[in-house]
Amino acid sequence: MGTSTIELFKLALNLSERDRAALAGLLIESLEGKPDEGLETAWKAEVEQRVSDLDSGKVEPVPWEEVRAMLLRKENGQ
Repeated sequence: MGTSTIELFKLALNLSERDRAALAGLLIESLEGKPDEGLETAWKAEVEQRVSDLDSGKVEPVPWEEVRAMLLRKENGQ
């Protein structure tokens, strides 16, 4: 007989936090379909462009606290 989900979960709790995070990521990836071959390349290019924009001063980073406050104001209709 196979191992139940609860048994697997209890075993996983004995792993380090880092290993649990890695396991969670692998499980989530297993639910996703086959990745789009061009997606990895597109994301890499996007990240490189954003880093370049930050490094050159073309864009300014916004602190999380400001973004959060702005989102909360929008949510509250302000």
